[in-house]
Amino acid sequence: MSAPRSVVLAGGGTGGHIEPMLSLADALRRRGGPDLRITCLGTARGMETRLVPARGYDLRLIPPVPLPRKPTPDLLRVPGRVRRSVAETRAVLDEVAADVVVGFGGYVALPAYLAARRAKVPVVVHEQNALPGLANRVGARIAARVAVTVPGTPLRGGEHVGMPLRRSISTLDRAALRAEARETFGLDADRPTLLVFGGSQGAQSLNRAAVAAAAALTDAGVQVLHARGPKNTGVVVPERPAGRAPYVLVDYLDRMDLAYAAADLALCRSGAVTVAELSAVGLPAAFVPLPIGNGEQRRNALPVIDAGGGLLVEDAALTPEWITGTLLPLLTNPAALADLARNAAAAGVPDADERLADIVCEVAAR
Repeated sequence: MSAPRSVVLAGGGTGGHIEPMLSLADALRRRGGPDLRITCLGTARGMETRLVPARGYDLRLIPPVPLPRKPTPDLLRVPGRVRRSVAETRAVLDEVAADVVVGFGGYVALPAYLAARRAKVPVVVHEQNALPGLANRVGARIAARVAVTVPGTPLRGGEHVGMPLRRSISTLDRAALRAEARETFGLDADRPTLLVFGGSQGAQSLNRAAVAAAAALTDAGVQVLHARGPKNTGVVVPERPAGRAPYVLVDYLDRMDLAYAAADLALCRSGAVTVAELSAVGLPAAFVPLPIGNGEQRRNALPVIDAGGGLLVEDAALTPEWITGTLLPLLTNPAALADLARNAAAAGVPDADERLADIVCEVAAR
């Protein structure tokens, strides 16, 4: 299937929007080569100002259109902001002669959808979370195709496609990379390994519970790779006697592919990208949904849990006793870990980037 000549991608704001956008861009670039024009839309306040240029893509900034969650005087300013943002986005679409607009939700997507409708450019929507946001609920009403990450997402016309992921993750062979990964992090080659992480900034509840369970885990022969977050320098593990299993504490994991390869089980939040990556690589997890918001993190994890590829524990219930009473028996049971890993992999969609690229090319070809 031939690639379009010019694609505009709208996915600024958070990593949950930006990473799938860039993974789709990579998939389209593999098809279209240097002749394909890929333009990413973002705002000056988002992570895209750093991530998009670093991946080699053109970034155009438009005014954000944040929508107040409650009636406030700021609500009166929204129509004017929308008009300005739509006008500037329309100018970008005309300049690059866009064949198709792909939106991933958030502040950037809504003006992109409205500008595309005015310019008569077809729209593809991709929703990462089990509960769609306002921008994608609007976009789905005018879109040619709607792709969702989580089966059953309540979005008009949604097709289950999965989450577009980086190739370093979607093509990861954990078993083949395990020895190198464990050596990289200073872990022993043959011990069961727990990976603990709470996103790029860490998570206090995960940090507290894991550190408090460190002695029980390492005494039982389980080693831990724990990313505490770069600001959480006060999180430390008491020095352990020689001969115990390692407990490796780092600020941040630059190579998540190596972290996944080193681990047998993860203890983590259940953001949409995290759930998709873990299932794609077949790494089972104990998911601890963020206890604020609309409950989307819990919903994100349920398909993997229902498939038998992980566990769910509420944030308030995550204690050192829960780790030692629930995770420790799993980590010391190779057969149980293998079952969980198979089930997690069965719930994953490692080729979602190519599936979404197929949809984009089909829509552009019309």
